[in-house]
Order: sequence, then C-alpha cells, then structure tokens
Amino acid sequence: MTKNYPTKEFIENLPKAELHLHLEGTLEPKLKLKLAKRNKIAIGQETIEEVQKSYQFDSLSSFLNVYYPAMNVLQKEEDFYELAWEYLKKAKEHHVKRVEVFFDPQAHTSRGIKFKDVINGYYRAIQNSSELGISADLIMCFLRDMSAESAMETFEQALPYKDKIAGIGLDSDERGNPPSKFFDVFKKAKEAGFHLTMHCDIDQENSIEHIRQALFDAKVERLDHGTNIIENPDYVKYVKENNIGLTCCPVSNGFVVEDMKGKEIIELLEQGVKVTVNSDDPAYFQSYISDDLYAVAENYFLTTEQVVQLVKNSFEIAWISDEEKVEYIQLVDAYVDSFNKVKAI
Repeated sequence: MTKNYPTKEFIENLPKAELHLHLEGTLEPKLKLKLAKRNKIAIGQETIEEVQKSYQFDSLSSFLNVYYPAMNVLQKEEDFYELAWEYLKKAKEHHVKRVEVFFDPQAHTSRGIKFKDVINGYYRAIQNSSELGISADLIMCFLRDMSAESAMETFEQALPYKDKIAGIGLDSDERGNPPSKFFDVFKKAKEAGFHLTMHCDIDQENSIEHIRQALFDAKVERLDHGTNIIENPDYVKYVKENNIGLTCCPVSNGFVVEDMKGKEIIELLEQGVKVTVNSDDPAYFQSYISDDLYAVAENYFLTTEQVVQLVKNSFEIAWISDEEKVEYIQLVDAYVDSFNKVKAI
C-alpha cells in the first residue's frame, strides 16, 4: 500500500489546537522594539536584526538567560494584551481553533509589575479571541527555579482571578527543581478546581523520576514535553489508559538538545498515547505550530494519517467539553475530506 505524505499546504490549513505555548515566548523582535520604545526601556538593540541576533542559545539554561531579560519591555496591562493579541492573530494564520496558553506571572511580579496588570492584559486578549474564530484559555505556571513559597504566594494572588484561569502549570529550569518541590501548592490548586499540568523537560537530570512524581503524586492531567516517558513502559501504559496527553515541541527540542525527539513522538503515537505537537516559544525558535508539524513530518517521514492523528489528539486532550471535542474533530475530518476531493480533481 502506497503511503501518503502531507504537503506543507495541507498542514498549514489543517484545523489545530495548541496546548503548549508560552505567551512570553511569542515576543517577536518587532514587538519587543516597539514596547521598549513605548516604555523607554534600554535593551541594547536598535534593529530587528540585532534582536534576532540576541536570540541565540544551545541549551535550556542559555535559552532562559535570553528569555527572561527580554520580558523587561512588558510593563503595563496594555503590553500584555498586545503580546497575547499578536500571538492570537498569528495562530489564526495557522488555522488554530483552540489554544490553552501558559503565562508566568512571577517573571513579572518579581520585577515590580502588578499581578492584576499581567492577568487582566492577557485575559482581555483571550476574551476577544472569538473575533478570530479561536477558543482560548489561560494556564498560570509557577517558575520552578523560584521558591515553593513564591509559588504559594502567586497562587494566593491568583485566587481572586480564578474565573480567568483554566489551569495551573510548572515550567522553567528543571535542574534541582523536581515536581515534589511544589506538591503543596498543586494540592491546593487541585482542591480549588484547576486543571493541572507540569513540564517534564526532555533529557533532564532525573527525567523519569520527575515524570513519576508528576503522574502519580501530583496527578496531573497532562505532561508538557515528557517524551522521556518512553524509558518506562509501565508509565506509557498508564498515560494511555488514563488519557493523559503529552504536549511535545519538536523544533524547540532541536534547539536545546539537538534532537527533535521525533522517534519518541512516533513511537508513542503508534502505541496509542495522546501525543501532540506544539510550538513552545515560537518567536525565539522561529517556528509556529504548522512549522513544527511540518518539521517533524518532513524529518521523520510522518504520513498524512499520522499528522492528522497528532492534531486530533490535541483536541481530544484539550480542556473543553466532550461536545466541543467532537465538533473540532468533525471539523478536522471535513477538512481532510475536502482536501482529498480537491486533490483528486
């Protein structure tokens, strides 16, 4: 039987959900310069080319050393709104229909920005996303290289805005910062009714133990990255049986460890795990979700059917109603049928 491989056009126009996207990671050079000028922030760069040149890294640590200082240009509620809105417009270009996006309040409150300005700016953009044909929610992440006390303080700050936040996550530098460090605050988040997810970054020290803690102790609903789970067949079986999805980001993987983890993604996909493809920090890796899907498809010879399954997985593990999941998957099927009919003419 002849295998069918997807074209870039097919992937770009395929309806998608994005579940692993850091809003702070969508700070494109043009917007960074605009905000720096508006807020009178000296960033040491005057042109788009100079900003692009500063986006250089070869590991998670070196990436974070570029990533956090860039946020200094975000000062006011309007800045956070504009950042999120620019991403949503880009998402529309990639035919994204559903997004669940991360944000890192501690990266801003630690430099004197008010929590309310962060959440209200982002949420205003999320509220307006329907104008672009996109359904959207926010996931508030704790920075794992900050203290557990800081995470708890941030959680308490978030409670008055509970209706604006769908889930709680955990990100940033994983070295020496296991999920167990944050069990108390995640327990409170679960009791408060938030969805839970955690980053389990690729090829980190104690990766498989961190995955164990996230799955069995914190009882998260998703793993962000998480492809090291392939090292433990019992854990793979567990996530499959419990419909726990993995939000993978192949292009960013290739930057921080020189491996997209495409083989692992395919193996998990073939085992029936709800593995997905997302863009992570697209302004820094210059790869939005369609680009990530095409990159992994092209480099690992994914079939059209595999790409479609990756996209369906994203809708199936999204934090939406079962009825909405069915509607989105029907939208995907309708697109595939339409594309095939046009192709056959």
